[in-house]
Amino acid sequence: MAITFQPQASTLLRRALVLDAGVSGAAGLLQLAATAPLSRLLAIDPGWLRGGGAVLLAWMLFVGWVATRKPIAPALAWTVIGVNLAWVAGSVLVLVEGAIAPNALGLTFVLAQAAVVAVFAELQFFGLRRQLKAA
Repeated sequence: MAITFQPQASTLLRRALVLDAGVSGAAGLLQLAATAPLSRLLAIDPGWLRGGGAVLLAWMLFVGWVATRKPIAPALAWTVIGVNLAWVAGSVLVLVEGAIAPNALGLTFVLAQAAVVAVFAELQFFGLRRQLKAA
């Protein structure tokens, strides 16, 4: 009889994924439910807010699913980290390239969202590293 060991996902990784899913879902719902007032307040086109909101809801479902895996496969964790980093880069790129021209509050909104996502990616990276060391 062979005994196999499946490393448990680190608590940090799982919690970072759950938090990412929750915040993404809340932000997505906000952007979809309050598109018009947010658009006026932030000077961001409603299409960007609706599109971002829809992407965030889909992201919430995927990240939430990843968080439920036992164990969390490293490839899935790396995917989440990579997409989060792409979101950060994309957020900066739409500002730099002028794809959106928000007011000061809108700029703060976009950059704050990018900063939060960067923190999630960092926490997920350290959580994954901890999980891999335990394996």
